[in-house]
Amino acid sequence: MDSQKAIDHTLMRRVQQDDYEAFEELVGRYRARLVNLIYRMLNDQSEAEDLVQETFLRVWTHRQDYDFSYCLSTWIYTIALNLAKNELRRYRKFKFINLLDMASKGVELPDPRMGPSALGHMLQQAIAGLPAKYKTAFLLRDVEQMSYEEVAQVLGVPLGTVKSRVNRARAELKEQLKPKLEQSRALSQGALVPVRSM
Repeated sequence: MDSQKAIDHTLMRRVQQDDYEAFEELVGRYRARLVNLIYRMLNDQSEAEDLVQETFLRVWTHRQDYDFSYCLSTWIYTIALNLAKNELRRYRKFKFINLLDMASKGVELPDPRMGPSALGHMLQQAIAGLPAKYKTAFLLRDVEQMSYEEVAQVLGVPLGTVKSRVNRARAELKEQLKPKLEQSRALSQGALVPVRSM
């Protein structure tokens, strides 16, 4: 068992014994990451914070139901994602991720002269065009950097399905972004043509 999983399990055993300090420590370990993920799904900071609070309320309420044969992070992410999916269904909100967060994830960035807001808008539009099942798999794997196995557990689908969804999301993003990036580069280069002196 790796050290993170061991720490989680130690904390959860204490939580099951009604140790509220251990629960607060557990919340501290996951809160920021969950808020970030849910915010990217809903594009609403207040709603993301509310859903993460609801996630931890459910963790506390159902603490005795936790099965130690699974990663605690998988259980917590599953609760949070189910709440977020319900919210998406209710409000039909489809906005995810900032392009700048993806720079280190292998997505080629256009000319930096475009500015961060243009870059972010470009990727948000591309991701908004993805079906929800691809978005979720993409966010968990490439943004939250979960293993494929963990994503499969969180989503409750086979490992091959996760890999297929992530690859499909990456391919679709690349296909959608490539012409926009090329067009933006062409516009940026055209804007830098030197002005002739009079």
